Amino acid sequence: MDTLDDICRKLIDAGHIIDADGQGDLTRGHISVRMPGDPTHFLMKPHSRGFDEITAENIVVCNLGGEKIAGGGRRHSEVYIHSEIYKVRPDVHSVIHTHPTHVVAFSATCRPLLPISQPAVTFHDGLPVYTDTIELIRSPQKGAALAQALGPHKAVLMRNHGVAVVGASIEESTILALTLETACRIQLLAMAGGGVGELFAPELVQRLHRDMNTAEQYGINFEYLRRKLRLVPR
Repeated sequence: MDTLDDICRKLIDAGHIIDADGQGDLTRGHISVRMPGDPTHFLMKPHSRGFDEITAENIVVCNLGGEKIAGGGRRHSEVYIHSEIYKVRPDVHSVIHTHPTHVVAFSATCRPLLPISQPAVTFHDGLPVYTDTIELIRSPQKGAALAQALGPHKAVLMRNHGVAVVGASIEESTILALTLETACRIQLLAMAGGGVGELFAPELVQRLHRDMNTAEQYGINFEYLRRKLRLVPR
């Protein structure tokens, strides 16, 4: 199991990775990870800071009620995206909320994500859409509705707003957040270029889906991005 210091370092590095992917949207997005050994608390990016400004000193610690209990930063107003998902998904250990350009544009089309690329196949087991509001998720009730829309899946589109992505680790949630943005960009390009052609057979898609969704793959690619951004020694 990762130590608290390990988890804090990964949270900081994940912030840099997400920002480098262009998902920063000023200071509006956020990321969290459960406290090691204590699933009733989680560490979270602070309010009013960019993804690339997370530090060990400003990380916020919250409980499942969405209350700040420790940390040097301000609690984010959309903390309930995280707390309400953690309440109902014990398998989830990290949550990311961002407003990626292509994900938001794709959500506005109200089209399903088709398995026309390897990134899209990653989400072939389902990509639900939360449609209740375009507003910020600033109440437990809205957070609970978003968690219900997410269900057992890896991500939920928030129509005309953004996305909530979850993972069994911070490595998984981070790689999935980048993968979904790529998948949506590819489908939008295909749609603009004349539409989607013939799809591959379901058994081929399902086999690739299994191969893409492994803890090893998430870990390898997270560590690659840490090295690429020189967050850890090459």
